[in-house]
Amino acid sequence: MRQESSCSLARVAYLPTHWRRRAYLLFVIMACLSLPLSAQNIIQRFDSVLTANYHKGDIDTAYITRPKTKWTISARFNLSGAKIESKGVESGQHFKAAMAADYKSTLSVGVGYLGFSLNMAFNPAKMMGKYKDYELNINSYGKRFGWDFIYQDAHNFTGWHDHEGMERIELPADMLSVKTLNLNAYYAFNSRHFSYPAAFSQSYIQRVSSGSFLLAASGMGQHAKLDWDQKMELKMANFGIGAGYGYNYVPSRGWLLHISALPTFLVYSHTSMTFGDTRVPLRYHFPEVIITGRGAVVRQTDHMFYGMSMVYNFTNIGSEERFALHNTKWRIRAYFGLRL
Repeated sequence: MRQESSCSLARVAYLPTHWRRRAYLLFVIMACLSLPLSAQNIIQRFDSVLTANYHKGDIDTAYITRPKTKWTISARFNLSGAKIESKGVESGQHFKAAMAADYKSTLSVGVGYLGFSLNMAFNPAKMMGKYKDYELNINSYGKRFGWDFIYQDAHNFTGWHDHEGMERIELPADMLSVKTLNLNAYYAFNSRHFSYPAAFSQSYIQRVSSGSFLLAASGMGQHAKLDWDQKMELKMANFGIGAGYGYNYVPSRGWLLHISALPTFLVYSHTSMTFGDTRVPLRYHFPEVIITGRGAVVRQTDHMFYGMSMVYNFTNIGSEERFALHNTKWRIRAYFGLRL
């Protein structure tokens, strides 16, 4: 190929100047036209591979199907919150405290192609300077395996503290700062008939009602600092395994109702409280659990879908006879999408 090109250019050099310019121009045009053709072939091959993988899978199409279209455009509204409660006994007197973070709301838009998606989120309150905390949510819902990753760095907790024999104390913002990491994962045994993505990512369509037993794993890490009468610090690291059940109910064509619960019992727990310069380890007290609950309502047609979903995380650590800590983290999502 290189010899033919060099010979062609050599012949061009013997032509008159105006013909030579035209020949060079024709040569450049032909070279440019050949590039899109090769690129188009590469894109077509890549698209065919993605399409084959998209429709490939061990599923019963009487229960689960893939959307017929390749492109998906969606818009989402997310609302999330967090709450920390503590109960216990100090010097023979009961105490109870509760603190909640400000609600976080975001708007996001996304584009998907054959199961791959790209989303961009905006927080109006943060853009206007009214929300200073940081939160990151990453989730992946597959046919058999899926997970949630949630990280929050919050400083806007407000709440109260009740101590037996004393008046309630209001706890203003900026006294408590909390960094929290939540992880949870599932494995669906009946993935041929039951689809988590149908309820949460709409990359599948559940046609007939079905449920599945689920294997679950959860983890939580937390570092909290409270600047009160004396400085208090909490450090927590937990990991649990368990099992649960999920069910997709299809009352009529185009509708889907999902509910699932995944309780996990802690197999590793390391928690300690520091009061001033005194560090107090918290002993394990059965049962200590991390519970993940999910729910969804979806309405869809061949070219459109909309609905709501919810993810709820609850962690119970310790004993109320001495000291117990309850963590709650939740997220609600409303969405609308088009399939093209």
